[in-house]
Amino acid sequence: MASKTITFDKSSGVAYGLNLTMYGGSDFEVTLNVKTTSSGAFDLTNYSGAGAMSKSVAVGATLGITSAFTVGFTSAFDGVMKLSLAAVNTRATTEGRYVFDVLVKESVGGGATTYPLVSGNVIVINPVSSAP
Repeated sequence: MASKTITFDKSSGVAYGLNLTMYGGSDFEVTLNVKTTSSGAFDLTNYSGAGAMSKSVAVGATLGITSAFTVGFTSAFDGVMKLSLAAVNTRATTEGRYVFDVLVKESVGGGATTYPLVSGNVIVINPVSSAP
């Protein structure tokens, strides 16, 4: 399981750029350690998340969502979250380059605001061998 440290500045409105590699037929998991701009843990206690990837054929052209990630908070207070995709989903994913993003929604009082957390490319590799 990969672990990545990212910086989240919700006031910037810009997602952190991150590239990932996924192996077809294997469970995919990446832990995101979300930090503030001053390198402290970003408290995600009042947040929920959603993430997906899509095959990109050209700049600005996508074919819709290929797979939606399961987004979970391992330790929201400490800014630790996990993106995952089961082997059955990665096995069905064609080799190539995909774009992905993760959005988080902050719920405070009666309102909610959605922010881009991270975005980038996912390179999917379908190995000759299958996962043990």
